[in-house]
Amino acid sequence: MQVKHLLLIATLAFVTACSSNKTEVDENLSETELYQQAQEDLNNNSYNNAVSKLKALESRYPFGRYAEQAQLELIYAYYKNVEPEAARSAAERFIRLHPQHASVDYAYYVKGLASFDQDRGLVARFLPLDLTKRDPGAARDSFNEFAQLTSRFPNSRYAPDAKARMIYLRNLLAAYEIHAGHYYLTRQAYVAAANRGRYVVENFQETPAVGDGLALMVEAYQRLQMDDLAATSLETLKQNYPDHPSLVDGQFVPQEEEVDNRSWLAKATLGLIESDAPLPPGETRANQDVIRQYEDAQEEIPDELLPENQAEAQEDLSSEAEGGNDDRSWFSYMTFGLFD
Repeated sequence: MQVKHLLLIATLAFVTACSSNKTEVDENLSETELYQQAQEDLNNNSYNNAVSKLKALESRYPFGRYAEQAQLELIYAYYKNVEPEAARSAAERFIRLHPQHASVDYAYYVKGLASFDQDRGLVARFLPLDLTKRDPGAARDSFNEFAQLTSRFPNSRYAPDAKARMIYLRNLLAAYEIHAGHYYLTRQAYVAAANRGRYVVENFQETPAVGDGLALMVEAYQRLQMDDLAATSLETLKQNYPDHPSLVDGQFVPQEEEVDNRSWLAKATLGLIESDAPLPPGETRANQDVIRQYEDAQEEIPDELLPENQAEAQEDLSSEAEGGNDDRSWFSYMTFGLFD
């Protein structure tokens, strides 16, 4: 089946490339003839020819009787010709030029549709891709554009469909945040993982991902050894989502295995030979390497390049680190040391 899908994709790509050649438009056609031919192309699904004729109509007769209608139908032709960026650009231009037009809600709607379908390219239509794991930029744009439509034109004929798509997009965006949070767990970025879970809980209420966000917070806080926050999140999860997959017989089961940071020697000897001490929560080997490189470079500085008061400065730093004992009197504090 996969080979058939790939062959179908290659064939469709070839046909699309062949059909993308520009169509020559007769310069002697009148405004009415251009519009009628463009309508025939739209009815025959010849969207590439329709785009060429609608663009010619708009450029040759910018103030004609069909100018505004041609701009609207150009948005539709671009969308049906699988040119989402061109469709969005044409819709934005129509909204800017005709904000009070009776059909401006249609421009908002197709603009949202173009972003909605942007991630569903030729490959995504025939291969099982998980859209919740892809870049959510187009989905976020589509949600915002549908939100503009429903807020400005609540009684539009396109508002019900836009609201239904917004529910789907909101669920998709929430699921993406959960995937990102689990990725941070595998990379031991537990603070970032907890923040992703909290963001879902705070901003995506009434979506299926809220329970996953709470579970993500519990797991991240447990790894950070923040027991109070972990217990609060776990109790909230039990109260609101008792059937969540992370709860087995009322006990929380982490979804991600804890990463083994031991060296290859420690793993090969089953822990009998430990080359490095285990990392504290939130610490990484990369951070330790940077600190070690800084300390090594500081030790390699020649003595003649060190400042004359280097020893005194180090003593001051060490005294501050030990607690910074200060024997000044209260009079010295009151006068800011002027009479010391």
